[in-house]
Amino acid sequence: MTKDKNNEEKSAQNTTFDVDNTAQENPADLSEEEMAAENAEAQDFSQIEKDNIESLRLENAHLKDEYLRALAETENTKKRCAQEIEKNNKYAISSFAKNLLTVADNLHRAIEAASKTNESCKDLLKGVEMTEAELMKVFNKHGITKMDVLDKPFNPNFHQVIQEVEDASKPNGTVVAELQTGYMINDRILREAMVVVSKGGK
Repeated sequence: MTKDKNNEEKSAQNTTFDVDNTAQENPADLSEEEMAAENAEAQDFSQIEKDNIESLRLENAHLKDEYLRALAETENTKKRCAQEIEKNNKYAISSFAKNLLTVADNLHRAIEAASKTNESCKDLLKGVEMTEAELMKVFNKHGITKMDVLDKPFNPNFHQVIQEVEDASKPNGTVVAELQTGYMINDRILREAMVVVSKGGK
């Protein structure tokens, strides 16, 4: 029994020895293959990393470009909104102001009529003049101003010709009289001036 056991142990040792010899066979060749495999794996991993970095760089550049475009568009929108608000503030009262021009016209006519009467209308004239002056202050506060047209060349953008008169002493097309006052609201025409222009001059 003991002899058989010893034979089994020797047989197992021999088998182990054979396996070990098989595992250690051509160690140099296995090492080169392993190194080549490791190098190939490392190169593949390095290439993947480079591809990922390049992809991230391109994505970052794209996102940065989109951000800058969105930022520029936002700034442009803000500027347009600010311009629209400013324009609305400047011209929102145009219709109301145009209706008030008839009040200014009537006050001016009242002053002209009162100035031609006797002293009994002196106080009335003064009161109307003060009212007109107050109205002009309100107009100026809101950017509404009278046009200065007398002795200026006729301009079809600002003047409406009602009559032409012979006057060789002035250049042809000079405004010699104003029948209705023209008004501007900021840099826009609120109402054209009705004028008389000269003809016959050089």
